Amino acid sequence: MADIAVVGGGAAGAAVFGELLRRVDGATVHWVVGESAPGRGVAYATTDERHLLNVRAAGMGVFAEQDEDFVQHASRHLGEVSGTDFLPRQLFGDFVQAQIRARIEVARQAGRDFAIHTESALAVTRQATGGYSVQLGPGRHLHVSRVILAIGALTQRPLRTVSQKALDSGAYELDPWRLADHAKAPRRLLVIGTGLTAVDTLLSASTRWPNAQLVAVSRHGQLPFTHSAQPLTTYPHQADLNRAMLASHGLAAKLRLVREALNDIPQPDWRSVIDGMRPINATLWQGFSYEQRRQFLRHIRWIWEASRHRTAPASSEAVQQLREEGRLQVHAARVLKVDGSVPLQVTIRDRANQLVSTIESDRVIQATGLDTAVAYAEHGLLSQLLRDELAVADPLQLGLLAQADGQLLNAHGEPQSGLYALGSLLRGNLWECTAMPEIRAAAHQLAAQLCETTIAPNRSGCVSDRQRS
Repeated sequence: MADIAVVGGGAAGAAVFGELLRRVDGATVHWVVGESAPGRGVAYATTDERHLLNVRAAGMGVFAEQDEDFVQHASRHLGEVSGTDFLPRQLFGDFVQAQIRARIEVARQAGRDFAIHTESALAVTRQATGGYSVQLGPGRHLHVSRVILAIGALTQRPLRTVSQKALDSGAYELDPWRLADHAKAPRRLLVIGTGLTAVDTLLSASTRWPNAQLVAVSRHGQLPFTHSAQPLTTYPHQADLNRAMLASHGLAAKLRLVREALNDIPQPDWRSVIDGMRPINATLWQGFSYEQRRQFLRHIRWIWEASRHRTAPASSEAVQQLREEGRLQVHAARVLKVDGSVPLQVTIRDRANQLVSTIESDRVIQATGLDTAVAYAEHGLLSQLLRDELAVADPLQLGLLAQADGQLLNAHGEPQSGLYALGSLLRGNLWECTAMPEIRAAAHQLAAQLCETTIAPNRSGCVSDRQRS
C-alpha cells in the first residue's frame, strides 16, 4: 500500500499535492479538499482587491520549482508589474489554482494516478495491517500508506469574555471574512484585534460602510509595522549576528544581541535585521525551553508579530488615512466583556491608565488572527486524532507536537509513522511555518522525503530529476 492522502484544500495542501504529483508514479495521490475552492483556503479566497499580500511578488510562489513565476502571471493579468510590488491576495489565489491545474494536466498526460475529493476528512485511523484509513463519509474510506495534514486556519472560537446573549444576537461575528453577510450598515463597528487580519477587516469595512465609525481594540493597540517601499539592503553583520544568536543561551541573551545590532551602525533599518533572521527562526525556537517559549508568547509575541509580519505600504497608508480622518480609533486595552444584543456593550480596560469604560457597537468582529489551539477547536478530524491518541496538542496550544520533519508524535511521545503535518499545525515545532516561502520549501522537502521512503519498488516508484526534466 503506497498511496498518499493530503488533507486540506488551502495553499499548503496545494503545494504538497503539486509536489507529489510531479514525483510519485505508480501510486495514487489523493487530495481531500472539502467544499471550498481547491488551493485558495481562507488566505486567498478574498475578493477584496484592497487585501494585499504582505510578501513582495517576487517572493511568492507555490512550488520550489515553478512552471511560471507569480510576477509573470500577474503581468499577464494586470499589465507589467514589478517583483517588488505587493499585489492582491485574490490574484495569488488565482495563481495557485492555475499552477495546480497545470500540474494536474501534466500528471494526467503522463498517466499518473491521482484523485481530488470534495468531501471533508471525518477521521483518520491506523490500520492493523499498516497504513491509514481516511474516512470521507458513510462507507467511504481511502486506504493509504501516508497522510499529510495541511488543514490551515482553524475556525475561530469566541473569546471567553463574550456572553452567550451577544453570540446569539448575530451582531458578534467570529469570521472576519463574512462582512458581506451583514447587509445593514452599522453606525459603529468594533474590531477585536490589530494584526494583519484586523487591517484587512478595517479596510473592507471602511469601503462597505463609508459612514460607519471604526474602532479597533487589542491589548497593546499595536498595528503591524510597514514594509519599506523598496527592498532593503542586507544588514552587513547579519551572518555574525545569526551565529551569535544560535550560540547564545536564553531569551534575554538573544534579545540583547538584537538590540546591539540595531545600535551597531548609524540609523540602521531594523527591518533588515529582522528579515535577516528568517533562516534561523525555526532553529532558535526549537532551542527554547518550554518556559522560554511561554515567556516569549507572553511578553514578546505582540511586538514580534507586528515587526515580522508587516503590512504592504498601501495598506498601512489607507489605515493611517482612516485614523487622520477620524473614522478609526485604535485602543490599547483589554476586552473585559462583550454583552447585550444590538448594540453590543463592549467593556474595556485601558492599558495606560487602567480605567474601565464601555463602548457601544452595532457590530463586533473578532479578528484575532490564526488560532492553533487544537485541543479546544471544534474540528471533527483533529478532535478524533487527539481522542484516539494518534496526535497530541502542543502544550502552549501551537498546533500539534511533531518531529522536525513534521511527523506527528502520539500520546506516548513516539513518532507516528506515516502521519505528517504541514503549515500552521506545526507552529509549536517551527514557529515560522505559515508564510508561503516557508510552506513551499517544507512541501518540497516533505514530498522528496516521502518519495524516498514510502514507494514500494515492486509497485511504484518516484520520478527522478532526469525524468522530470
